[in-house]
Amino acid sequence: MLSTLIFHPNPPQNALYYTLMDIFLDRVTSDKKDTLYRLLQYSLFEESATDGNEMTDDAVFEYKWFDRYFTEPERLAFFIREQDTNKLLGFAMINTHTEHFDSGHSIAEFMVLPKYRKQHVGQKAAHLCFDLFAGNWEASPSHGSLIAKVFWEKAIKSYTGQPAEFDCGIFYFGKSA
Repeated sequence: MLSTLIFHPNPPQNALYYTLMDIFLDRVTSDKKDTLYRLLQYSLFEESATDGNEMTDDAVFEYKWFDRYFTEPERLAFFIREQDTNKLLGFAMINTHTEHFDSGHSIAEFMVLPKYRKQHVGQKAAHLCFDLFAGNWEASPSHGSLIAKVFWEKAIKSYTGQPAEFDCGIFYFGKSA
C-alpha cells in the first residue's frame, strides 16, 4: 500500500532544478475527492480549447472514470504539493490502462496550476510519478495541445535520458527497477 506522502528518494544528479522548489505527491483520499474533482474540472476546461471536450448543460465536464479512482486499486490520484508549505500545486491521476503495452502505468490526467508552470514543478511531479512503479509507462498529452506534447516530450527525455516513443497521441517508454 502506498503511503500518503511520497517523496523523491534520489533526485537525478543532473537535475539542478530540484533545488528550486521541493514537492511531493500526496495521495488523494475520499475525503478530498471534491477538491480533486474541482481541479479536474479546471483541467478539462483548459483542455477543451484543443480537444473539443464539451461540458454538459449543468456546466460540468463529464469524466466517467472519476469515482473509480476511489474504489479500484489500479487507479491512483495524487495532489502535487510544495514540501515546505503543503501548498496545492496541481494533481496527477495514474492508472494501469495502457495502449502500447500489455502491462504498465499511464498518466491519465495531469495538471500544474498556471502560477507554478515553467518552474519545473510539472517535470518534477512527472518524475515522482514515474518513480512510483518500475516497468512500462505511457502519457497522453491533451489532444491538439502542442504545449502539452512538448511538456511530456521534455519530461520523459529528462527522466530517461532518451526520447520516448510517440504513436497515436501517446508517449511511451519502459523503465527497469
